[in-house]
Amino acid sequence: MANSERTRPATVWPWLGALLLLCIAIVVVRYLTRDQVLVRVSPVTYQTLSSTVATNGKIEPIEPFQAHAAMAGVIQRLLVQVGQHVSPGTLLVSMDSSDALARAASAKASLSAAEVTLENTKQGGSPEERSRFSSDINSAKAEQDQAARNLLTVQSLQAKGAASAGEVAAAQQRLTTADLLLKSSSGRTQGRYSDAERNSAQSRVAEARASLAAAEAAYAAANIRSPLSGTVYSIPVSEYDFVPAGEDLMDIADLNRIQVRAYFDEPEIGKLQRGQAVKIVWDAKPGSTWHGHIERAPTTVVTYGTRNVGECIITVDDAKGDLLPNTNVTVTVTESQRFNVLSIPRESLHTEGASNYVYRIVGGKLAQTPVQVGVVNLTSVEITSGLTGNDVIVLSPVTTGRELVNGLAVKRVE
Repeated sequence: MANSERTRPATVWPWLGALLLLCIAIVVVRYLTRDQVLVRVSPVTYQTLSSTVATNGKIEPIEPFQAHAAMAGVIQRLLVQVGQHVSPGTLLVSMDSSDALARAASAKASLSAAEVTLENTKQGGSPEERSRFSSDINSAKAEQDQAARNLLTVQSLQAKGAASAGEVAAAQQRLTTADLLLKSSSGRTQGRYSDAERNSAQSRVAEARASLAAAEAAYAAANIRSPLSGTVYSIPVSEYDFVPAGEDLMDIADLNRIQVRAYFDEPEIGKLQRGQAVKIVWDAKPGSTWHGHIERAPTTVVTYGTRNVGECIITVDDAKGDLLPNTNVTVTVTESQRFNVLSIPRESLHTEGASNYVYRIVGGKLAQTPVQVGVVNLTSVEITSGLTGNDVIVLSPVTTGRELVNGLAVKRVE
């Protein structure tokens, strides 16, 4: 028994030595790796990059026709329906035209009366007045001729001593009176109306003609026809409704020719240019996409709700009547696009002021490398100088809270 107890220390020492060596190995490994930081990496690749900006917009026709009520009245008939295709000249709406017809007749009568008045001022009076004036002139001329012959006779008798001076004077007075009567009768025709009266009569004729034209136009407008080929997309009224003058009755447009009025936030409008490609989506038709281009870039900044925006007009290039007016859509403008360019993930790019740089791994350590960038989108950045296609760059440290600095020893995490 004593011998057994004396041999136990000899069997324990090898185990204690092995444990000591293991601890030393662990300490050495931790010492050798104590400054290495685990990092995520990415290769530099070639790809096509696009820079885009998205916003909301509203569909509207390029050349719409909106039928309005030319006068207050009752809608007698609606001859088309929403969604119906119409051709130029198609009768759309018929209004109750009795009131317009009465106004046209009254205006025509007023014009006739004004024209008669103008003609009378030009001729010196009405036909009855001119006939009476002519009769008076003829009578005055006959009296003048008679007085002149009588004067000659009396003067001849006076020369023979058969008539007194008083008789000659009476004959002379009769002729003078006849001359005055003829002059007065002629003047009644020639100077009856002044220039101001004739101008006033001319103005009344012009006014009456304008009133008749307006009344006839209102009567013609009681039957509204389409001036273009298109689709009826809105009828906000019903038959037998009473509508005021100017009321919107119907909207028509060629739905293959539409545009989007889009609103871009102020910081985004500087890169928008005419001709840039646009993608259009509508939530009501998921999976469908339309394409277009910027027709008019923003020219000023306006307030739109709580936003300061630039208004942009976008022409839809492939509309086939499947985008409805006044619907809200999302538009995405491709501001720039580069093909097969050197690029890196955006999260690997660091910026200080106007300088950009990335971290490469060189000899197991970080090397801060300045770079020049081109197109930038949400996920990638174009590198125009500073890197090659063989470089590996660091995205971020695996350990939370560790900061990347130049010269830091790192280890890749694939």
